[in-house]
Amino acid sequence: MPKGSPELTAARKEEIVNACEKLYQTMNFKDITLKEIGNVTTFTRTSIYNYFQTKEEIFLALYEREYGRWNLELVSILEENEALSDTELADKIAGSIEHRAQLLKLLSMNNYDMEKNSRPELLVSFKRAYGASITNVKRLLEKFRPDMSNEDIQNFIYVFFPFMFGIYPYTAVSDKQRTAMEEAEVDYVYQSIYELTYSCLVRLLCR
Repeated sequence: MPKGSPELTAARKEEIVNACEKLYQTMNFKDITLKEIGNVTTFTRTSIYNYFQTKEEIFLALYEREYGRWNLELVSILEENEALSDTELADKIAGSIEHRAQLLKLLSMNNYDMEKNSRPELLVSFKRAYGASITNVKRLLEKFRPDMSNEDIQNFIYVFFPFMFGIYPYTAVSDKQRTAMEEAEVDYVYQSIYELTYSCLVRLLCR
């Protein structure tokens, strides 16, 4: 770990993660290298190794930050509402997912390799943020759907969270993909992140 104050270390890590996030908006995961990330920071590429050992660790930190941001929205729904109907709860959660396109894009990647190539302590930190999102969704269900049993809530979690892995590929469609679908004569109805998520949530909640 580099010498310096905790504030400086945190700022450097944040800069690296921000650089990774910027590149990820226009580049694929496999094409982003530590050299590319270093080129858009204020310090040398070799300095990155003082904070992250692999590219996957940087992406894991970005992933963790996105879960943290989603958690803030979930807690806001919990604290700012006294009661919500099934459709209102579906709307609130779908709206929070709609703001997290970056999280959904990361979910669509090969998470196995990302986690395999990250140090255990960073993986644990990430899992805390991921686990907090599960806990927050459970809290929403416990508050706004008190009729649901523990088994019902567990089943909801095991349907909805795996479902999230497929939202991005189904909603972020390139012109090339659209053309291919048309030429293949695939009858496909394109939906937004909100529309697809809301539809799933309504089916899970309104039973």
